[in-house]
Amino acid sequence: MNAAPPAMDPARSPADSARTATGLKWAALHDTANAVAALAGVVPGCETEVLDFAAVMRGATLSRGELAERGVEDMAAVIEPALSALLGAEVRGIDPGAAARALWREFTAARAAILALSPSACA
Repeated sequence: MNAAPPAMDPARSPADSARTATGLKWAALHDTANAVAALAGVVPGCETEVLDFAAVMRGATLSRGELAERGVEDMAAVIEPALSALLGAEVRGIDPGAAARALWREFTAARAAILALSPSACA
């Protein structure tokens, strides 16, 4: 017996669904950033506080929402392979601290830029 597909929630737009998916990437990105912070020897502050991305971007214009989503994609495209390289260097006995600190600074700047696109930041 096949179950009927779930009814489309009229309160949720396709943009909300995309932001929810991006929210999962946002959370994973922060997990990765915590690993970078550890390699950098820094204690993260609110930079790795994982906010509900969909809630933060709710009410954003379509263009701001798309920019934020693209920013999350871009951050993930940079930080994930960079973390792999840092871990590889550490395994080979090379201190990844300086490179990890540079990556950490890039993460915090990119995160701030994305959060600046939220409607609450624009008020």
